[in-house]
Amino acid sequence: MKTEARTLEDRIREVLADVPDPEIPACSIVDLGMVERVDVTEESVEVDLLPTFIGCPAKEIIGEDVEKAVRTVAGVRAVRIRFVYEPPWTTDRITEHGKDALRSFGISPHWEMTDGPVAVPLLRASEVACPYCGSAETVMESAFGPTPCRAVHFCRSCRNPFEGFKTK
Repeated sequence: MKTEARTLEDRIREVLADVPDPEIPACSIVDLGMVERVDVTEESVEVDLLPTFIGCPAKEIIGEDVEKAVRTVAGVRAVRIRFVYEPPWTTDRITEHGKDALRSFGISPHWEMTDGPVAVPLLRASEVACPYCGSAETVMESAFGPTPCRAVHFCRSCRNPFEGFKTK
């Protein structure tokens, strides 16, 4: 039965890779590093998810989407989806594919810190590179982005606004 359970776990992980984040549809929950644990037994399938932000307003939608996806391959097993907070989610969990997807969506991840000098005008200097042109000449326009986990930045080189994950 272990071989069947392992095969089912692989299929579950495959369907989870197709579940997009509702706020960032270019990126799956797997690429964001939200899937902490998948446990398959003869009776049930349990999936533990790490929210990217403790107060994430999309948790309910993500949970429903994950449950729906898992049910497509779980057969008669009970399906349990829960959000856990240990270990805490960090941007280190984002896959390389996820980082590329975030850039294509216009979100600059904080791990692209600038090494050189940054002009500091009246706006706060940004420590992220522009996802469009790669320039370090960026500023944070507002710490209050469209969701609690993102801030709004502006690139002085290509003149595009973009979002970035907050570092704290």
